[in-house]
Amino acid sequence: MVKAADMLIARRADTRARADFATWKMMAKLNGLSALPPDAQGFLASYKNLLEQMSETEATETTIAAVYKAYYAEMGGAGTAPDVRPRTAEPVTDNVTAFRRPAPKPKKAPFGAAAYSGTQKRPLPVALIFACLVVVYVAIRYYWR
Repeated sequence: MVKAADMLIARRADTRARADFATWKMMAKLNGLSALPPDAQGFLASYKNLLEQMSETEATETTIAAVYKAYYAEMGGAGTAPDVRPRTAEPVTDNVTAFRRPAPKPKKAPFGAAAYSGTQKRPLPVALIFACLVVVYVAIRYYWR
């Protein structure tokens, strides 16, 4: 039985192994192999040997599995490294529902049209507001004289 802590370590090790291997492959393509640590160079050398024997996807998965096991042990995992790759789920065919478009929502009236509806008061016209401001301005000017 695998403990939860070991599964957490296993997931971290798998994620790190996949990310590191992709990085190492890119570094090798960019002629940066000498900048990699010795263990990474060793994994890439074994990957090149595996490429001669099998397809690229199989060689990649085999190398990632080796890196994963090394990382699992390095991170403190107990025993052998558990399988963490998600299993492909069988496609569900009987639980399919047809897409139905939701009913359209009623459109909101524009700002001006809503203001003139029967229950709301009609706003003051702009000219009336302007006239009131002119009256206030003139009154203040006469008051200060």
